[in-house]
Amino acid sequence: MTDLENHLFGTTWFHSHEEDTPTEMVFRSSSFQFPPSRGGRIGFELRKDGTAEILGPGPTDKPSIDIGKWTLAASKLDLHIPAKNETRTYDIKSSDPDRLLIHKP
Repeated sequence: MTDLENHLFGTTWFHSHEEDTPTEMVFRSSSFQFPPSRGGRIGFELRKDGTAEILGPGPTDKPSIDIGKWTLAASKLDLHIPAKNETRTYDIKSSDPDRLLIHKP
């Protein structure tokens, strides 16, 4: 298992949009003390069996959860969400146990 995989597993990652720059997105582990967010936060949790929980703001202020699949090739993470016929691709620039830095598409 790579260092990147070790950082990705075992936590839920949420978009910390307050820390974004024009070229990068920041994701933080669920243990991070986020400020309140009016629109909610997108996030994900990867499981070692290849499945993923993809989280997002729901219509009633409760998080929506979609089950999907993930693949990781080098630093490219693909989250496949069959129920939405969607794939989200994240190009991971750097990672540590509580922070992921992603190139914005």
